[in-house]
Amino acid sequence: MRVTYGKARRRSKKRLFREAKGNFGGRSKLLRTVKETVIRSRAYAFRDRRVRKRSFRQLWIIRLTAACRERGISYSHFIHGLTLANIKLNRKALSELAIVSPAIFDEIMEQVKAAQAKTVA
Repeated sequence: MRVTYGKARRRSKKRLFREAKGNFGGRSKLLRTVKETVIRSRAYAFRDRRVRKRSFRQLWIIRLTAACRERGISYSHFIHGLTLANIKLNRKALSELAIVSPAIFDEIMEQVKAAQAKTVA
């Protein structure tokens, strides 16, 4: 008996075409190009979920660097001072503090400078 894949094939093609919906031209109409497009888009999605984390960390570091330079200290000295002062705030929280409530960030900066002064003396 000849084997046909009618229902299963239609379902898998339908799934692919649904995922490729919104692409231009053959990328949403032709099965072979749709397969290539969907595979590539999944690869980009996988990669960029990790890239997003990197770029946010970069943004927080840039913001912290600017805030630290305004207060006369470099970013690396600030981070080292945080460990010396035993302040366990992440870069995201610190950058938000620097933007939203600079008074609290100034208090943290004073604690950092005091902790650095202790180690130097």
